[in-house]
Amino acid sequence: MELSLGIAKIKKYAVSESGDTLEFIERPGGGLSVVLVDGQRSGRGAKRISNKVAGKVVSLLSEGIRDGAAARAVSDYLYHERGGKVTATLNILSADLVTKTIVVTRNNPAPVYVAHGGEFKTLDDPSPAIGVRLHTRPVIYELPFEPGVTLLAYTDGVTHAGSRTGESLDVLAEFARLLAGDHSAQEIADAILGRAMALDHGRPVDDISVAVLKINLYEGDEIRRVSVSLPLGPLI
Repeated sequence: MELSLGIAKIKKYAVSESGDTLEFIERPGGGLSVVLVDGQRSGRGAKRISNKVAGKVVSLLSEGIRDGAAARAVSDYLYHERGGKVTATLNILSADLVTKTIVVTRNNPAPVYVAHGGEFKTLDDPSPAIGVRLHTRPVIYELPFEPGVTLLAYTDGVTHAGSRTGESLDVLAEFARLLAGDHSAQEIADAILGRAMALDHGRPVDDISVAVLKINLYEGDEIRRVSVSLPLGPLI
């Protein structure tokens, strides 16, 4: 099998930086974890928060700490660091080769969608943001590690897309349409970001980040490949 990851993100229109941070790391026992953090509001202050939170989660995961324990630890850290006055949302998507499962950890009102064998699950149990109070617990789901399983997670910029005109994106319907076309993880992420931006007429009302994790059947070589595209803008 092959594990593929698609990432697409863009900052809110007319702000200096995105308040979203997305990182991924190879797990100590094998597999991959994707960490998606949305700092409160947008801009540099939000970016500092999301960078710190994501960095601490990645550090804990690299030491073999379980996903749920890492989420609780960073929530308490953010609470103490900012006195309960700053929030962030957090998603961890992990393909764990030790347990041979996919683990989804949510501290985010936005759902995570799971597709497998033509069926879809919406992981949307009530899940609070981190940093507001001590001992905030994430909602955790464990799923089978099987070919064809595809996960979609995103920040609330997707939810807010079209809010200027009273429109909204049916994310699940768009996800299903893209999967029916046998698109790659990156193509799905790009397409959902593109639809959200279209509803905002190219001027996103919020930072938007989309992450797609997909397990495929694979008969190629054993080389691991990562491709990154990071527009830098004008250099002054």
